Amino acid sequence: MKLSKRNFLSFASAGAAAFIFGCGKDATAKVNFAVTYSDAEWQKRLSPAAYRVLRQEDTERPYTSPLNAEKRKGTFVCAGCKTRLFSSTTKFESGTGWPSFYAPLAAGVGTKTDYKIGLPRTEVHCARCGGHLGHVFNDGPKPTGKRYCMNGVAMKFVPG
Repeated sequence: MKLSKRNFLSFASAGAAAFIFGCGKDATAKVNFAVTYSDAEWQKRLSPAAYRVLRQEDTERPYTSPLNAEKRKGTFVCAGCKTRLFSSTTKFESGTGWPSFYAPLAAGVGTKTDYKIGLPRTEVHCARCGGHLGHVFNDGPKPTGKRYCMNGVAMKFVPG
């Protein structure tokens, strides 16, 4: 696909505006979550990698999580508070290197808009503790068309 000068300038202008006016900002108000701990307590409760992802909104390297290859029946829960997030029946291979799902379990996740890369994305967090899980995109399979691209270190798998 060839990018015309007009389309390039439109895209560049939109990106610059998002960066200038939104970069690093959260488009939603802070929420009070049912499970809260001090930062020091979160650090004690979580592995260093899980702490970086869940509490500092980091991203694990692709293809590093054993949960990416998890094929058994069961439930994926929050590594911070054990809230049920996703059923194995909605997991699919996205080819991205992160565990992906086309739908969350009811009341398991919340979303907010983030601008950390300069453009708006939909961030997914645990509805109970607010831990960062990943992002949701509109390029997933039927029936939802969604791809919940999750950090494996932010979750644990419960077989059964």
